[in-house]
Amino acid sequence: MGKIEQPRPVLLIAAVTSRNADAFEWTIEQTESHWGPVALKSPIFDFTETSFYTESMGTELKKQFLVFEKLFDSGQIASTKHTSNDLETAYAAASDHPESRPANIDPGYITEAKLVLVTTKDRDHRIYLQNGIYAEVTLHYRAKQWHSSRWTYPDYQREDFQEFFSRCRSHLRQAIRDHRAVELD
Repeated sequence: MGKIEQPRPVLLIAAVTSRNADAFEWTIEQTESHWGPVALKSPIFDFTETSFYTESMGTELKKQFLVFEKLFDSGQIASTKHTSNDLETAYAAASDHPESRPANIDPGYITEAKLVLVTTKDRDHRIYLQNGIYAEVTLHYRAKQWHSSRWTYPDYQREDFQEFFSRCRSHLRQAIRDHRAVELD
């Protein structure tokens, strides 16, 4: 029988997609009020891999990743999707943009071995968590690089995204070492 242990802490990450420059700063302010300070911020990338969001979000979309400073309990990830949905609704109501969905905020987490995203949509490769939220392993880390699966979104297969995820992974490894050092004191 395997010994039941608590999982190692992870880094909470959020992907922010919009064509509105103010959405990125607004999202940073709002997510920090819920999830704490941002530790790492990616560049704002062009998001050109799909036209799926054109009808609800417009064209010329950009994407930025935010990684939060505080180590996170992966068992709490479902609640972050509810928060991100509430934030999207609040931004749409507070902004004066013509799009029905002027910002998309997708949370997930990074471990040393994988990048997990959460969603409200069920598919064959997703696992139900709770309260209408599903999780998928979007990328896995093996042999010093990120690897995709057949369902990995095309943008997450980009080298520049994965370079950022590697920075996040290094940040996580250091944060875990620092956390252990504090526990030993």
